[in-house]
Amino acid sequence: MPSPLGRLHLTVDDRGRLVRIDLPAGDRTADRAAAHRPGDGCDEVVRQLAAYFAGERRTFDLDLAPQGTPFQLAAWRALGRIPFGATRSYQDQAAAIGNPRATRAIGRANGQNPLPIVVPCHRVIGKDGSLVGFGGGLPCKQWLLAHEAAVLAADRRLARA
Repeated sequence: MPSPLGRLHLTVDDRGRLVRIDLPAGDRTADRAAAHRPGDGCDEVVRQLAAYFAGERRTFDLDLAPQGTPFQLAAWRALGRIPFGATRSYQDQAAAIGNPRATRAIGRANGQNPLPIVVPCHRVIGKDGSLVGFGGGLPCKQWLLAHEAAVLAADRRLARA
């Protein structure tokens, strides 16, 4: 599907559960080759992601089927609890799964997150507040965080009006 980040490649299983989101690669040739076709099982995923990019959706209500180790699944569940527009450090995420010393393992698990954006690994930053590590590249991570901050700022302006 097209997005402000480039073409996202979506994979759903035979039960319609989202298995993977591939962010745009450096080579845009492959990005132009594939396209979503209505009825291919991705309709709801496309609808919700489009609403997210339009600033109309803050959470996702999708059937997910990520595949990973028990540790990875726990790390990804913790990602899902980070609120829209908020950030956490890798140490915060490790503490959230009850293993505060596992910050490096958390970083590896986040790097293997098959569902970026929906499972918001872009919301995890360095302890010092720096943007570090993201499969889609740091400009993509920066765009996602800025997008969420802008949506929240617009919400605050509307609430004051």
